[in-house]
Parts: sequence; structure tokens; C-alpha cells
Amino acid sequence: MASLWGGRFEKDMDEVVKYYNASIFYDQRMYNEDINGSIAHVTMLAKQGIVSEAEKDQIVAGLESIRADIASGAIVFTVEDEDIHMGVESRLIQRIGDVGKKLHTARSRNDQCQLDTRLYVKKEIGEVLQCLYRLEGVILEKAEQYADKITVGFTHLQHAQPITIGFLFMAYFQMFKRDIQRLQDGLERMDYSPLGACALAGTTLPIDRHYTSQLLGFTAPCENAMDVVSDRDYILDFLSAAALSMMHLSRWAEELAWWNSTEFAYVAIDDSFCTGSSIMPQKKNPDMAELIRGKVGRVYGELMQLLTVMKGTPLSYNKDFQEDKESLYDAADTWKATVDIFAKMLLRSEFRMDQIEPQLQRGFLNATDVAEHFVVQGIPFREAHSIVGRMVKACEVKGLTRLEDLTDEDLQAIDSRVTRATLGDISIKACVENRTSFGGTAPSEVLRQIEAGKAWLAEAMQFQA
Repeated sequence: MASLWGGRFEKDMDEVVKYYNASIFYDQRMYNEDINGSIAHVTMLAKQGIVSEAEKDQIVAGLESIRADIASGAIVFTVEDEDIHMGVESRLIQRIGDVGKKLHTARSRNDQCQLDTRLYVKKEIGEVLQCLYRLEGVILEKAEQYADKITVGFTHLQHAQPITIGFLFMAYFQMFKRDIQRLQDGLERMDYSPLGACALAGTTLPIDRHYTSQLLGFTAPCENAMDVVSDRDYILDFLSAAALSMMHLSRWAEELAWWNSTEFAYVAIDDSFCTGSSIMPQKKNPDMAELIRGKVGRVYGELMQLLTVMKGTPLSYNKDFQEDKESLYDAADTWKATVDIFAKMLLRSEFRMDQIEPQLQRGFLNATDVAEHFVVQGIPFREAHSIVGRMVKACEVKGLTRLEDLTDEDLQAIDSRVTRATLGDISIKACVENRTSFGGTAPSEVLRQIEAGKAWLAEAMQFQA
């Protein structure tokens, strides 16, 4: 099959070069975007009198027949097609003759490729957002379930302060909220049509770029033709958002994996998200949590791959840019699948309060609350901090696990201002319930965060990608 661009060439491509050059084997997944862009383009050409209405109708009918045949599997692309743009256009010419040759008037593969990819990224943003909305809904549901259930809060993987499990869930809610906002912000930046930019400098023909932008659902056409054909920032935005979001999933998957360990046994992950061992009959391995951690590496790599491709490329279009799509496709597929699996795993995981509650008596989780209690009594915080530090040391010397177990004699030896009576209620439950500062872990404050989260999510879901 003769190439549609081969007029000035005397030789055909070497067979090895054909395969090395072709992108049809992966960019054919954008056939809908390519055909939609072509229909909008020829509709504009007819409006501007560049082609006739009859020619437009013939081209649109031909494109729709090609779309149907691709969807049904009747069309099988080969290396001769080179890319999805040539694959569609060459078949259009075969089906409707010379009229089909008019479709490419006032456009280039440079702006056509950019159009297809932008439309594809817009579609993927919409699908990822739906996945993240579902995950946030699960988080809110679980946060409500565990709003007043107390667990150990860690820093440096050491017992730090008591928190509610609902509070922990709402911490992750905020992470994924930012992921959603990043996608929405990225869409606003990239929602401009490249169609009509042509190779790099626009066209002498009287096209209407605002009209094609409107037909394709963009905010407006891109301002500068040279910039838009060489721009891949919007893909990098998407990959950056994917990498950050996958990192958030990995952090939580890590926590689930060690909470699920025999040493912790804080959480029971549903059997349907675990596997066994081929040699050890007793094993129940948190494989999905571990695999989620592993999947992050490929998305990080895809971001770095495209950053490296773009580094040092001069204006405007370069063949290097063909390497933008496989990373995009794989990152989108991986991200969506990972969010969906994680949401289902989270929904079916339950915290084991019988295992958690004994741990609340270890690590002096109420130490900070005791110091703050002394502050209320007029003791400067730095002095209060020192007093509690000496209380902890006294417990360690005496083999005690709770500050409440120190006697009046022990306390007086530490500081004359401190007695068991002045300590008040420093139970773990009281400590948690008293942390009512905005954004704190008290059940009442967690419930406020949940309600705020529900309101935000309802509003976010009105966003249309």
C-alpha cells in the first residue's frame, strides 16, 4: 500500500524501519477520537465552503462505516497503516474515492495526533475521576463505621497518640481529594483544541477553529500553533497526577499489609483479596496490597520516561513525541484498575478491635494529653513536657505500662505539683474525646469531617470531564 505522504520519495521504507516507525499497534485504541475529530473537521470545512455539503456527508458516512467495522473487528490494522490517522484515512479513500482525499485539507498529522490524544486524555480523566469518587465514597462509609473506634496513632512506626480509626480514614480522604482536584485542575489547563494548528504555523485557508473547538467540546482553540503541536505538558500533568495518586494508594496498601501481619493483626483483609502459599498451608498473604505497592513503580517509570523524551526537544514537532502514548495508556489502565481494586478491598476489610485494644495500653499514648492537662493547670508547656518525660521514665524503671499506675509517692518525687488527683481523667478514651480542635481526632470532630467530606464529594461529582 502506497504511503499517503510518499510523493517526494523514490524508495519505500525498509521493512525493519516500517515496524520501528509504526504506532498503529497501540494508537489504534484512539480510533473513536480520531474519527470524531475528522467528522468535526470536515463539518467545519463544509461550513466554511472549503468542501461541499454533499462531500461532507459522503465523508462522514464513510468515516462512520469505518468506525463500525473497527468496532466489530472487520478491520484489522497492519504495519502498512503506520498509525491510526493513516489507517482511517487510507480506508476512507478506498471506500469513497477522491472525495476522501479532501478530508486532510487544512490539517496535519501533527495537530490531528494532538487532537486525538487530548480527547483521549479528557476521556481518561473522566473515567479516573469516577473511580476516585467511588473510592472516596467507600472511605466515608468506613470512616462513619469506625468514627469512635480507637486505635494506635504512629510516628516513626512508634506508638504516638491514640486516634480514632475514622480519623485515619479521613486523613486518606484528604489525599484522594487532592488527587481529584489535580485532575480537575489539569483538565482546565488542557481543555483547548489543537485542531487547525496544522503542522506548526496554521493555514492560509479560511478555517474556523472556534467552531471545531465547540463541536468537540473544548473551551476554545489553543492560542499558538507552534506551541500546541509540540506540547505534551497535559500528558505529563496526567502522569504526574497518576504517580501521586498511586503513591497515596501504595502508602495505605503498606499500612494494610503490616496491619494484617501476625505481629499486628489489626485488620482482617477479606479472603477474596489474598492468596495462599504453594508450600505453606497456613498462609494468607495480602497479595493485592503488595501488588498495589509494586504497580506504583511502573507509573513512576512512565512519568520519568516521558519527561526524558521531552527533555531537549526543540520546537516544534519531533518524531520523539510518538513515544508519548504507550506510557499514557498503561498509566491510565493501571491507575483505574488499582483504584477500583483498592476500593473493593477496603470495603471488605475490617479492623479487629479485640487485637487493637490491648495495644492502647502500651507506649504511653496519653503522654501528650497529660502534658496539656498540666498546661491547663498553669504549668508552662516545656516544664510539663519534662515532668511527663520523667513520669514515663519512672514507669519504665518500675516496669509499669501506664502513667495512671504511678503512685502519689512516685508523682511527688517527680514534681511537688503533681498528684494522682491533679492528673484527672487521662484514660485513652477521655484523651481521644477531648481532642476536639478543628481537624482533630475526637469522634465529634471526625463526624464533622465526614459530613464536610460528603458535601464536598457531592459537589465534586458534578464536575464534567
